[in-house]
Amino acid sequence: MHRRPHPSLLPAVPAPAPRPAARRPLDLRVHAQRIQIDELIVTDPRTVLAHARTAAHHNPDTAALVGYSTTTPLTLPAAAALLCSLHGPDELADMGLRLVRHVTRTTAATQHRDPVVLELTDAPDEN
Repeated sequence: MHRRPHPSLLPAVPAPAPRPAARRPLDLRVHAQRIQIDELIVTDPRTVLAHARTAAHHNPDTAALVGYSTTTPLTLPAAAALLCSLHGPDELADMGLRLVRHVTRTTAATQHRDPVVLELTDAPDEN
């Protein structure tokens, strides 16, 4: 008959490593703001004004925000602003405007820290 040694005489078995406690998310109340800026140039003023007049008739409330009314004609800057508010950069190319540069500015801050600002700029390839 084989005898088992006393447990105190057996080699030590390492205890299992403790599992890290699941961390609860730290609530820092981060506030972020993203602003996108498209810089465009007018390549065809007549086309811009023609498209803007059409857009003003279809979107009179938006047109009023840039100063257009039945008694006030659209200026070229107001016409460009109206088209930019209603259309994306790809559509604007067919309306007499060309994208020169795109800037995305992101600001993020917590209640207890100064804001961090990240600005990404890209210019489309010239064709």
